[in-house]
Amino acid sequence: MNIRITWLAVAAALAAAGAHTSAHAAANAVRVCMLPGSPTVALDQAVARTVLKTAGVAATFVTRGIDDDGGDDGISAHELASALGRDCDLVAGFPRSSVADASGSQMIFSQGYLRSAYVSVTLRHPRAAVPADGKETVAATWSSPSQLIAVQQKNARFDLENTSELTVDALAKGRAQRAIVWYPAVVAYQRAHPQHQFAVAATTSPYADWHLVFASGLGMRALQTRIDDALARMNDDGRLAALTRGWTLPASAASEARTNAPSLESTKASYQRAAMHTPGAFIKVSATTGGNAPAFDHEQVEHGQHLYSESCAKCHGAQLEGITAPALSGPAFAPAANSHLTIGGIYQYMSTNMPADRPGKMTDQEYADLMAFLLYTNGYDAGNAKLTAETAQSSNTPLNAGPRH
Repeated sequence: MNIRITWLAVAAALAAAGAHTSAHAAANAVRVCMLPGSPTVALDQAVARTVLKTAGVAATFVTRGIDDDGGDDGISAHELASALGRDCDLVAGFPRSSVADASGSQMIFSQGYLRSAYVSVTLRHPRAAVPADGKETVAATWSSPSQLIAVQQKNARFDLENTSELTVDALAKGRAQRAIVWYPAVVAYQRAHPQHQFAVAATTSPYADWHLVFASGLGMRALQTRIDDALARMNDDGRLAALTRGWTLPASAASEARTNAPSLESTKASYQRAAMHTPGAFIKVSATTGGNAPAFDHEQVEHGQHLYSESCAKCHGAQLEGITAPALSGPAFAPAANSHLTIGGIYQYMSTNMPADRPGKMTDQEYADLMAFLLYTNGYDAGNAKLTAETAQSSNTPLNAGPRH
């Protein structure tokens, strides 16, 4: 059985597999695939059909393609690489953000045709009251940006679901008082269940802002230029707005998102500054930005490094640089200031859901040692006291890092 990969991880694995370029498109109709599990599949197909027609490009739509075996056990990275090289020339509905834009991959991308976001959603007419302890239940999609955003919420417990549809359903059925979910999932759910009415607000997180684009291998630059030209024409004459109407963020949430989201340019600049550090170099936490992080010792760091190499490096990279999973060092993970992630939130996410192939397989102390390693590699100094699971989970310290003094 293949390890399940969520919609965002599908995009990351596709980006890593992007060197595969088919010569088929040069002489035949371009073969277009959509990402499995995305709630925008119907929209992506409609936009692709119109864009390619406007560009004067013949196209066929692959019914299986990326979702190679048609099963319900997810998509492996190997299947993704094979499908892109064998069955698809162009991927419609590829998600890019200022944090995970796949700019270092062997793929090329079009302009965006839909800007959307991960939003905070409640029922207009709540079915369940907040419990007496004051902790609301927040639904989120497992191993996705919605979970990364959810763990930032204060005074909350979590209902983690396997798909974005089930995440919205948890809110609709009263299993949660709020949901953090990609906005198109709300649109798709409401179209299937019009009796439910939702209130939508922006979330304040660098993981929230996303665009849908067309993605392809490096050999398709001429095609992507024609797609960009077609998108520009459709934007000017209103056809693009007509196609995406109903999928765009509500005006209030869009305004909040524009205010809160970091720009693509500023985040790329942060990555470029981080890349100037030699691999494995440590950055030191400033006392004015790091707060009082929980203590840990060198023995835990060494054990945590061993655990990381065994269970984490295959997805997050030997140098924590990120491969098919997010980087665990640098400004996207530990910014210089104003982090949206707390040490306790990261520990809770990690100990509940990692490693992805066997969530929760480690002991509490092993997760604490792994957390000590992550803190050390992001600039926190080791001391003499041991970090415990309880201390790690209860820490409200933002994960802030700064340059070595």
